[in-house]
Amino acid sequence: MISRELALALREAGLVWHPESGDRFQLDLPSDVEAEVEADVFTVSEMTIEARRHPTGTVLAFNGTTEWALDSVALVDAVWLPREDQLREMLRATFRSLTRLDDAFEVEIELGGERVRFEHPDVAEAYGLALHELVGRSR
Repeated sequence: MISRELALALREAGLVWHPESGDRFQLDLPSDVEAEVEADVFTVSEMTIEARRHPTGTVLAFNGTTEWALDSVALVDAVWLPREDQLREMLRATFRSLTRLDDAFEVEIELGGERVRFEHPDVAEAYGLALHELVGRSR
């Protein structure tokens, strides 16, 4: 799972989330709300947390979760934590290789004819760094 910091950076760079069952997220609430709740990781699922699309925007509805005082949160108040496979898929045709190094993973992508490499001990984070570069250059 990618770090919250990288997830926020991806969102800031322009990555758009269309929630699907199985997606993981954290809350990103105003500063007057307890920070503890932001550390929890939630999973979109038809049974417990459902993405409801409305003309005014998407909300994540907490169905039957009695421990929560929340009925729903707006999508803008959630931080998507994409999985490794989702990150790889979003790299699309730019992805060239994943290499296991001694103490890290290296993801290589091609952007504008240039090969760029991203290293990190966590494979998902390496993919996320590559995606951040791709999204940033796409703006």
